[in-house]
Amino acid sequence: MTGDALDTAAPFELASPVLEVAPSLLGAFLEAGGVRLRLTEVEAYAGVGEDPGSHAHRGRTPRTEIMFGPPGRLYMYFTYGLHWCANVVTGPAGRASEVLLRAGEVVSGQEAARVRRQGAPDRDLCRGPARLATALGLDGGSLGVDLLDPSSPVRLLAGSHDPVRVHTGPRVGVAGEGAQRPWRFWLDGEPTVSPYRAAVTRTRN
Repeated sequence: MTGDALDTAAPFELASPVLEVAPSLLGAFLEAGGVRLRLTEVEAYAGVGEDPGSHAHRGRTPRTEIMFGPPGRLYMYFTYGLHWCANVVTGPAGRASEVLLRAGEVVSGQEAARVRRQGAPDRDLCRGPARLATALGLDGGSLGVDLLDPSSPVRLLAGSHDPVRVHTGPRVGVAGEGAQRPWRFWLDGEPTVSPYRAAVTRTRN
């Protein structure tokens, strides 16, 4: 998966505000574990005190340290005790903003992705953030890698999209004050985009 026109450092302004960076990643390529995908859906998460939906909302912790920069690093987190999810750290160092990679289309390395995803239909190989990380073979060992380093095992590569196709809406599964912020971005008409699900409020009996 090297040696073609896409194998150049992605010209992303990852130090820009997260709401500018997030839609710019649509159509870009992510490469890891013998698989390359084209990003079709992402979500933006702002920094300390700005976004209750962010892991870093209340400040630095050992878990969130990588989110404070520099931009272009990979932030991995484990969710529900089952799955890893991948995020691109963005914004000026110290702001702790990131873009969750929600979905993509596998454009090469389908066989490796199918093995990791246990024979899922091609549309569903990376349809959702946990599926995306699994298909690429990403886990906690990928935390902190530089996505723009040509020698990195996980690489973010230049792509493009038609701005007319970019849609926005509420983030999936975010509750409370941040629930209705239209910070999920996706490419209209892409079958790999995951379905929207509102947060489920749990009450104690």
